Amino acid sequence: MKELTTDRIVIVGAGMGALYAALSLAPRPVVMISPEPLGKGASSAWAQGGVAAAMDKQDSPALHAADTERAGAGTVDSQVARLVTREAREHILQLTSFGTPFDRTDSGDYVLSREAAHSFARVVRVKGDQAGAEIMAALIEQVRQAPSVQVLEGTMAVALDVENGRVSGVAVQRSDDERSAPVMLRGAAYLLAGGGSGGLYALTTNPPRIRGQVIGMAARAGAEIADAEFVQFHPTAIDVGEDPAPLATEALRGEGAILINRHGERFMLGVHPDAELAPRDIVAREIFAQSQAGNRPMLDTREAVGARLTEQFLTVAEACQRNGVDPVAEPIPVAAAAHYHMGGIATDTRGRASLKALWVCGEASSTGLHGANRLASNGLLEALVYARICADDIAATVTAPRPVQAAPVVAVFDRGGRAPDAEAVRVLRATMTDHVGVVRTAEGLTRALCRIAALEAAHGDSPSFLNMCATATLIAVSALQREESRGAHARADFPATRPGPGRRSRITLSQALETRAQVCKDFQ
Repeated sequence: MKELTTDRIVIVGAGMGALYAALSLAPRPVVMISPEPLGKGASSAWAQGGVAAAMDKQDSPALHAADTERAGAGTVDSQVARLVTREAREHILQLTSFGTPFDRTDSGDYVLSREAAHSFARVVRVKGDQAGAEIMAALIEQVRQAPSVQVLEGTMAVALDVENGRVSGVAVQRSDDERSAPVMLRGAAYLLAGGGSGGLYALTTNPPRIRGQVIGMAARAGAEIADAEFVQFHPTAIDVGEDPAPLATEALRGEGAILINRHGERFMLGVHPDAELAPRDIVAREIFAQSQAGNRPMLDTREAVGARLTEQFLTVAEACQRNGVDPVAEPIPVAAAAHYHMGGIATDTRGRASLKALWVCGEASSTGLHGANRLASNGLLEALVYARICADDIAATVTAPRPVQAAPVVAVFDRGGRAPDAEAVRVLRATMTDHVGVVRTAEGLTRALCRIAALEAAHGDSPSFLNMCATATLIAVSALQREESRGAHARADFPATRPGPGRRSRITLSQALETRAQVCKDFQ
């Protein structure tokens, strides 16, 4: 494999965490590995709700942390929850200084939305449902002007090189359909900020590129993975057959929109005291149950939002329009779709992974903030807080040169790569939705693991596909080993939650593969 050495810090990813970290590291030189043009293909740009922060005078970081722990169903790291919520306000002000046009009241205060499981309206938003796109646009503008940041667009990471427990390089290749032979890029330090795993599922709200590759890549290199079984399913993906499914933001329910079925029954009233604003896992499971029963769940915005939807929630309005749904006159069909992975590469409070010289932020990480069920709009907040934490720790740790101008990375790629087989990816995603989805069983999880093993054996010539299979295996094995229902992890064969404090799961890929081999041997 060809090698390329740089004094730059290598950041894998180009979403909100990656951009914010790159700016926080300035003037230290960095190179960002971006599979798509900046602003395209990152989950951050698709985020509709906003950033959760205690901005109201009656609110507080302590209340925000308490809501985070309550939603997380017993497995939230309370130290991390206090850390992140305490810093939230500072990051909102920083984003504002970067030019993010947050919605404001006539008096100049931030417009705050209430979302599920929040005790206060504390979600700072942009143009109703444009938060992710607008924050990304502001950060991209800053990055374009930063002489210390180089972006390698059209390039993706596929493997980590590890020597004596320390990451010493990242293999990159072209991200187009042709791919290329990998090139080993050796930098001053390595930050993974490449997103989560929602796209491993056939029904998802995530961009097509977000399929667990970064988590799988780290796992294949030996990194410890935490809470892999906890995948959040958003209850109100718009059910119109698109892949990925468009999202009807939770802010609509915060505005008073209700959930009904084809009989007109407002079914959440009998499920939870907070009805439509119950924690996401509860709403998602009831949406799933309604779908399984043939009751066609729908989001009814007609009375609570009405014509304001077309002005204040443009993303939702556009998705409805292109699919022939008039939300002012009729309810919006919805389904539960894979949305956010609470699990990921285990990190400490400095953002460090178990492998030396490796830091992780954003959805690829598992910091302990989200526990078994992420509190709405805490995802972008965590990405921002830990991007800064990682940047500060890298800056304090790495003794690389600090010139504003550093030699750019010039990667010359040769032919010889291999993209994942499209049919294999389709089967993998269908397997995850069918057997590792909203409600799970031992039999279904075992079937999934055996099918993943077969796919991996047949298509092992694509490193990107192997990364997907690694993450899928980690999710399924961790789900099989957690013999209880907790938060977003629901087992039909173990419906109760174990008494006492919950425990976080930790696993390596070698352990997961050993379990997979054994259960598949016993299953046959």
